[in-house]
Amino acid sequence: MPEHQKTYGRYELGMDDDTSRITKVTTRNGDKGQTRIANNRKVSKSDALVRALGSTDELNSAIGLLRCHINAALFDTQLAEQQQLLFDIGAVLATGGDYETPAIAAGLDAVTANSEALNNALPALREFVIPGGNLAAAHAHMCRTICRRAETDLWAAMQAWQTELDAQQTQRLEIAGACLNRLSDYFFVLARTLVVGQQEDQWRGPDVAT
Repeated sequence: MPEHQKTYGRYELGMDDDTSRITKVTTRNGDKGQTRIANNRKVSKSDALVRALGSTDELNSAIGLLRCHINAALFDTQLAEQQQLLFDIGAVLATGGDYETPAIAAGLDAVTANSEALNNALPALREFVIPGGNLAAAHAHMCRTICRRAETDLWAAMQAWQTELDAQQTQRLEIAGACLNRLSDYFFVLARTLVVGQQEDQWRGPDVAT
């Protein structure tokens, strides 16, 4: 592979500023169950790092679907920024923590602020929320659960690669994990926000012995 190209998932990325970043889609390199991550290392497609990348990609797609069911411009703008953030997180994963960008720390702050603003406007919660309510809210809950899995997969990848990560790589991956943790909070309060004005179904609560 030329020096100016790296792979990110299944795509070859042109690294020069004057070239198209995605130069080839079908490479056949993964036909035997292996792939190259962005640092040019060849790994199994069952590797924990690849699984984390896949979950992050799945979450990004789920957000795209959620945006199709939301009419509010504010939420659409926030979700669009989150999709950008997920590509930054994916880049950190795909490089084994080598990729550094201030966008992730800024994204963490923005998601935290957005979550708190939404939650402050919601009624107090007595019990666990039953996912549903309407199509947009249900998709927000789907994003929440996929996000939880993506976060879990990221921590599992860090554990699997811990002997190969230096302090800086570990720190970058930890910030990415914190972002995913905060994103799942955001999707929860967004789902609740999207059912304001209608009945919000909640768990009936644990049985209490009498």
